[in-house]
Amino acid sequence: MDIRTYINLPVADLARTRAFYAALGFSFDERWSNENAAAMPIGGTAFAMLLTRGFFSGFIPGRAICPQGASEALIAIELDSRAAVDAIVAAALQHGGASVRAPQDLGFMYGHAFADPDGHIWEPFWMDPNAVPQGEMQ
Repeated sequence: MDIRTYINLPVADLARTRAFYAALGFSFDERWSNENAAAMPIGGTAFAMLLTRGFFSGFIPGRAICPQGASEALIAIELDSRAAVDAIVAAALQHGGASVRAPQDLGFMYGHAFADPDGHIWEPFWMDPNAVPQGEMQ
């Protein structure tokens, strides 16, 4: 089964959000982007759909929440190295994101986390699958 994943996130200011993620090195698929949405590939068959709050609300039965001060989800993305993790977090902080916790080093896995300007929490991490202790990852 070929499954594509689309993470739909409401945003207050789509232009600001696009600029933020472009500064982190992400690109956009303009075929699926317009004044209400930006389609951002995040790897393989996974995409973040950055949607204006009004547009996002048209897909849900209730109201969209503002995640600042709460946690709706933790979006983890695996990167190629510890340096890549540090670089994306540094770029996020430089362009309007916020650190949500200190880096976590487990030896076989290293991660950090940031909130984007809308409060969505992203956790870039690096993991050496050959060094995972038995029974640790279940």
